Amino acid sequence: MPPRAQHYIQTFIPTEEDSSAPGRMDEVARQADKRTDQKTPETVNSKLRYIQYDSDKETTYLPAIRRMISKDLSEPYSIYVYRYFLYQWGDLCFMALDGNNTLIGVVVSKLEHHRGGPLRGYIAMLAVKEEYRGQGIATKLVRMAIDAMIQRNADEIALETEVTNTAAMKLYERLGFLRSKRLHRYYLNGNTAFRFLLYIKEEAVTAALGYDDQYEHSDQQSPPPASTRVS
Repeated sequence: MPPRAQHYIQTFIPTEEDSSAPGRMDEVARQADKRTDQKTPETVNSKLRYIQYDSDKETTYLPAIRRMISKDLSEPYSIYVYRYFLYQWGDLCFMALDGNNTLIGVVVSKLEHHRGGPLRGYIAMLAVKEEYRGQGIATKLVRMAIDAMIQRNADEIALETEVTNTAAMKLYERLGFLRSKRLHRYYLNGNTAFRFLLYIKEEAVTAALGYDDQYEHSDQQSPPPASTRVS
């Protein structure tokens, strides 16, 4: 495992023995989200299971993924956008299911070389059903995606989120992401975004400075297509 990946795991991912530590990520994520029901974390989490997406689950879960994400994200996505991610990087998509095997949370990601440079992971979509928020589910899903990308030798991981989405920003920052830049009117609805980066390898930090500065103007003028944005 690359030294930077080992540093990430040791620094940001608590072990079972550390689960009672006051500053552990799941507790921060629970406090960052507004609780919408009276379920305790123990009650909810005891009934949850997390699975990796694969093509056999498309008929069952793709319609549910679309409904959940369309409700929460800033822009509408066609079925082709979901298939773009899930057909190529289905192993970087993870789902949370309740005791009835109903989808309650999902993260969709991809991994490819960024403009011929570092191998960049990208968290494209993240959503949790409203009544299950505040239980650390989003944190768990993102951590699973990060772990999978580290195993595939990612240099860095990127994402965008609206500047008004304070709960999401706190979650990502607690996972070690850093604010990279502000993207004015990034979304189709006119909202501004922050780009966040998590550097897995030391050399990715130096490389990213050059790539981001080189393309900063083009990012502002021609933002990525809807398939590569997340709120």
